[in-house]
Amino acid sequence: MSPTQSIVVIIAILIIIIIIAAMLIINRRQLRQILELDDLITKIDKMHLETDIVNLDKMDLAGESLTTLTTWRKNYEQALAKKIPAAQNFLEQAAEQNTHYHLFKAHKSIKQAREIMDPTYKDAKNTKEVFTELLESNRENQKKYNDLFNGFKEMRKDILANSYDYGAALDQIENELTNIENDFSEAKSLTAQGDQVEAKRILSKIKAALTSISSILPEIRNARHQLNKVFQDQLSELSDSYKKMMSSKYYITQVDVLAEIKKIRGQVADANSLLKELKVSDLTEKNAEIKKEISALYDILAKEYKARPFVEENQDKIQRLLAHEQVESKKLVAKLRHIDESYELTHNELATSRKLEQEVSDMERQYTVDTQNVADGKGVYSKIKSSWLSMLERLREISAQQKKMSQDVDGLYDSENVANDSINRFKQEVSLVYRRLERKKIPGNPDTFVQMYTLVVNEIGHVAKELSQVRLNMEKISQELIQISDDVERLKREADDIINSADLVQLTLQYSNKYSNNGSIKSAQKKAMQLYEQDYNYKDALDTIATAIEKVEPGSYQRLENLYYSDKKNS
Repeated sequence: MSPTQSIVVIIAILIIIIIIAAMLIINRRQLRQILELDDLITKIDKMHLETDIVNLDKMDLAGESLTTLTTWRKNYEQALAKKIPAAQNFLEQAAEQNTHYHLFKAHKSIKQAREIMDPTYKDAKNTKEVFTELLESNRENQKKYNDLFNGFKEMRKDILANSYDYGAALDQIENELTNIENDFSEAKSLTAQGDQVEAKRILSKIKAALTSISSILPEIRNARHQLNKVFQDQLSELSDSYKKMMSSKYYITQVDVLAEIKKIRGQVADANSLLKELKVSDLTEKNAEIKKEISALYDILAKEYKARPFVEENQDKIQRLLAHEQVESKKLVAKLRHIDESYELTHNELATSRKLEQEVSDMERQYTVDTQNVADGKGVYSKIKSSWLSMLERLREISAQQKKMSQDVDGLYDSENVANDSINRFKQEVSLVYRRLERKKIPGNPDTFVQMYTLVVNEIGHVAKELSQVRLNMEKISQELIQISDDVERLKREADDIINSADLVQLTLQYSNKYSNNGSIKSAQKKAMQLYEQDYNYKDALDTIATAIEKVEPGSYQRLENLYYSDKKNS
């Protein structure tokens, strides 16, 4: 046998082995599926649905319960008579076919059996649950009935024992309890007739009703207590307190208290109607509204009651403060009028002081009105307290403002003396500057210095003239003195620059003589002398000769300058 033939034989053998192995696997798997489906039939049988039907028939069900039983029994009987036998037949065929390795036929039979058994088993489970619920409903309903009825009896007993706590709501509560009692009777009758489903629905309705009533009873008791006890006591207390306050000369204008109390009593009556109808939600809102309005009345009375001691304790104090401030205001106005004759008050002080004086007078008039109203029994203490607190604060502000104005104008005299001293000092300083330049014997003064000197002298003369006037503007004069001070300092610096430049020109020219044979030095000397003697431009003269000497002997001018300032400092 050739190698090729050997390979073909081996491949053929392998294919046969694979086919046989696949058939064995499919055979075993389909066998398991047959057993699983057969097990579903067994499970349905073990549900004992026939026994449940017999027991349910003994219960003589009626109504909704009987309808439910009839529907599910019909489904089960149909499955038992047709569906399960058909499925068993397919499974028997599948088992036979699978045994003889008719695998495709067996697969088809298994599929047909599954299409029957899956929904049939599901229906059987649902049927079992329904039958179980029906069988247990009687016992459960009875237990639920007993529990609910015991709770009902306890609730009714408690309501009757504490009937006073419910006030106008009692009749409606009794009606609700009567309706629940009727529902108990109906549930009992339905149970006796065998209609467990309907009985269960009625019991659920009873439970919801009992829960509802149980939840609102505390709210009703609380609302009734507020309406018939708390609110009534508070309204009576408010009425009595108000009348006592009126007899003690309190005066309230914010509201008509007695009319407000009457209105609230009407609201309490309306709330009692809601209580009677068990409109708990509306009743809660109404009571909250009444509580808020009563609280507002208490606040009004308390506000007046608490304000009175303040008014009585501070009446004399405020009178003294007003009297003192009136005197101080008049003094300040008189003082400013006198000062205004000699000085210009540039910040409108006199008008401001008169305005403050008028404000104090207005406060005094309002104080008089307030005290007269108190005496006549028409003083609203809370308003008077608020007004007087504002008055006290304003009096403190006015006093501080007047004190500052007085101190500010007191400084005008000192400012005038300082200004005169400053002018005399500036005259001396300018004179000293001019004499310094004269002593240096320089050819003349530069135009810029002369202009600045003239400006400063004129400024000093102008301010001196202003200070000789009958009525002075010290603020303006003070600003001008600051400017003069700056200009005098500039004049001093300018004079120093002139003296230093002139000295350095002479010193550098003398040093440059050692290079008198140098043409550039000669030319620079000539130009520098012209600037020095004819133009009085000492700075440019110094620049000219210093630049020339530096070119010939670098660093020489810097040595001369350092030596000059060193000698000047030491001297």
